[in-house]
This record gives sequence, structure tokens and C-alpha cells, in this order.
Amino acid sequence: MLKILVCISHVPDTTTKIKFEADGSALDRTGVTFVINPYCEYGLSRAIGLREEGKQVSITALCVGGPEVEPTLRKALAIGADDAVRIDAPANDSAFVARQIAAYAKGKEFDLIFTGKESIDFNGSIVPGMVAELMDFAFISFATHMEMKGDNSATFHREIDGGMEVLDATFPVVVSCQKGISEWRIPNMRGIMAARKKPLAKVSPAEVREYVDPVKLTYPPARGNTQYFEPEDAQGLVGTLIDKGLI
Repeated sequence: MLKILVCISHVPDTTTKIKFEADGSALDRTGVTFVINPYCEYGLSRAIGLREEGKQVSITALCVGGPEVEPTLRKALAIGADDAVRIDAPANDSAFVARQIAAYAKGKEFDLIFTGKESIDFNGSIVPGMVAELMDFAFISFATHMEMKGDNSATFHREIDGGMEVLDATFPVVVSCQKGISEWRIPNMRGIMAARKKPLAKVSPAEVREYVDPVKLTYPPARGNTQYFEPEDAQGLVGTLIDKGLI
């Protein structure tokens, strides 16, 4: 049986308007909708795809975070994960998160660890490689395709500048996933009902060092306004350019 760990990031929905606390120390979560990080969801979908291809698989979804991440893990269970684990610690630091994942995974004989290529909130792309190094696993980054070769190896495609790289890897391996490796899945009612009974364990965090202490969150500089002119208003355009010292 293939043992698969799918690492899940709990991120704000891209349609949510982001606000910060008054002192800029943290995200203001009031009214913010959180979802499974889309790239992590590709990994989850690929794990389920292996089952549909006839492989015997066990899929564990894991997220580092407080109780607020449990609905996100329940969605992963509804999509098709067999069980879920919440490491009870804030996910403030990529190195800290990677060490928590590795500490949990060590000794559990996972064949595959799927992650997203990045999380859509901080876009770091750091955690997957760190986990692979800490676990001493092979690492495939930015994977767009996976095809099994026997029971303990697979062929992967990954995007590179100007082309595509094809790699064979023997398990265990960490795979950071992006669009192409699978398609997102919408949980059906049966899956949603089953998710309520699937195990979701809370695990105490490992004692590891935090390398980053967040200081302040700020918005990017405002973009300049666009001024429009009617096609026949050439004089107005020229006048504005002169006023701005551009001609």
C-alpha cells in the first residue's frame, strides 16, 4: 500500500478583501473566507487519482494551524482523504512549518508527500524543498504530471524555463504540485457526510526553533491612476503631458 501525506495550507480565498490589524502585526481575519490552498488541492486530487487508477493508497491530510483550520481539513476529508492531522501551532514561519511536517512524518514510512508548489498568501515556495531535505527524500518541484512505474517509482514532468523536464524517481519522494498534475475535485454530498466521521487528530507541535518573527504587514504601493481621453481630445492629452513635464 502507498502511504501518502498531503500537506494542506489554509489560505484566504482570492476573492476576499485583505485587511490588517490596526498595528499591522497580523491579518485581520474578520469576515475572511479561508480555503484549501489551490496548489495543495492539486496534490490531494492526484493522490485520489492514484486510488482511482487501482493503487492501494492511504491518504492523510495535514495542516499546521489552530482550530480555525479544521474546516479546511474537513473539506480535504470530503474530497477523499482518509484521515487528517492538525499540528496545533501557528504557521508563521516556513522553516518552522517544514520542521513540524518533517517531525510528524518521520518514522511513519510515507511513500509520497504531496505539497503545493507554493501557498497563494505568501508565495514562498520554500516548505516543500525544506521538508525533502529534512526527511532525506527525493524532491520533485513544480510537477505538472505524474505516472506510476510499478509500485515504488514514478515518472514526473516539471516545467523549466523554455521547456519541460522528465524525471524518474523512486519513492520516498516529496512532490510540489501545480496545475496540470490533476484537476480539482468538488466534494459530493456523500463525501461531505462521510467527512464528519473520518478521524481528525490534533497533534502537539514538535519543539523546534522559529526562525522568523513577523514584524509588520503592509500593503504594496498604490498604483498610479489612469486618465482617459476621448479620441478627438488631442489638445487635452497634450496639455496634460505638458503639465506633468513629460513633453
